[in-house]
Amino acid sequence: MFCGANDGRLVTKSEIAARCNTSENHLAQVINQLGQLGYLHTQRGRNGGIALARPMAQIVIGDVFRQLESGVPLAECFADVDNTCPLVSACRLRLAIADAAEAFYAHLDDITLDALVCGNDPLLEILAPTGCAAAR
Repeated sequence: MFCGANDGRLVTKSEIAARCNTSENHLAQVINQLGQLGYLHTQRGRNGGIALARPMAQIVIGDVFRQLESGVPLAECFADVDNTCPLVSACRLRLAIADAAEAFYAHLDDITLDALVCGNDPLLEILAPTGCAAAR
């Protein structure tokens, strides 16, 4: 959302961290993943920074969450390793949780980044208080 709100310029990791109250170390990992997935363009060096690698209308939030979070087990019984739950073979809750997770992703499949950023004046005031291309 920060890159979308500041469309048209490279932003820095430290800018994002300051506005979003998060650690630069955690952000570096997220930026790296989003870059590898083709959502962000990263440029190193003195004049480097981060920008969206594709238009906001082409970034589907469900895809982003699925690619970033689907490998994280929702509960121990979803883990391939370290699963010690004795109920796995008989548990109906596991199926219910899996169905709920898919419904979560499916709902996010209807939302694009531009729907979250464009025209969202309160968000733009926080992420791009000096003005941004997304507001136009």
